[in-house]
Amino acid sequence: MARPPDSTVPAPARVALGLAFCVVLLVAWAIASASGLPSDAPLASPADTARAAWQLITEQDFVYDVAITVTRVVGGVVLASLVAVPLGIAMGANAWLAALLQPFFWFARYPSAAALVPLFVLWLGVGEVQKLAVIFLGAFLQLAPLAATAIQGTRRVLIDVARTLGVGGAGGGVLGSVLLPSAAPAIADSLRAVLAWSWGLAIIAELIGSMRGIGHMIGTAQAQSASAPIIVGIAAIGLVRLVSDQLFRLLNRHLFPWTGR
Repeated sequence: MARPPDSTVPAPARVALGLAFCVVLLVAWAIASASGLPSDAPLASPADTARAAWQLITEQDFVYDVAITVTRVVGGVVLASLVAVPLGIAMGANAWLAALLQPFFWFARYPSAAALVPLFVLWLGVGEVQKLAVIFLGAFLQLAPLAATAIQGTRRVLIDVARTLGVGGAGGGVLGSVLLPSAAPAIADSLRAVLAWSWGLAIIAELIGSMRGIGHMIGTAQAQSASAPIIVGIAAIGLVRLVSDQLFRLLNRHLFPWTGR
């Protein structure tokens, strides 16, 4: 079996290369900001961005904004998973249901749910329900077909062996003893990917009529032509996504150690 590309690079070297690239980016950022371009809204320097971050945290309760956005993202994805995962499992286990519903999901998952934000504002206003609805719909449309694909990807030989051993025939026995255990790691990975993807929907939803949240802060800074707070908001999104992704990865590794992920 071929070794992963990064396995040939010693760990200290990987750390050093990663840090070196970050330094190069910071230098390029500082040079770009020193150029004063674009003239109507110059790029904030790293130092200005650090000061803006400190001001946002100490004077404008930015940590609360981050917490609000995290709550919206997690809430929308959890609600979507409660509906999408069982539906996807049912689609994967039942060919007739899949034939009925999968064409809809093939179409609906590609237009971004963000395009529906204006309609959601018209129907639901600009409160929390609208924001949760946008995240819920986007996560649901992605997660249901992914769960179905995970179930359908179960190796046929496992199902045949289970039936040979008399496990449940075509009913719930095979689903509970073969399909779900086999597909669970893939479904968990899909949840992790959809959670990360849903951040974009949350920020877009918060740009319209929101009073708190990272998206609201970014929209306010954009209206003031202030690039430093926008960069802080982008960095906060990246940091929270990174932390949540790594926590999810550790959880998956604990729940499904045989996958080696």
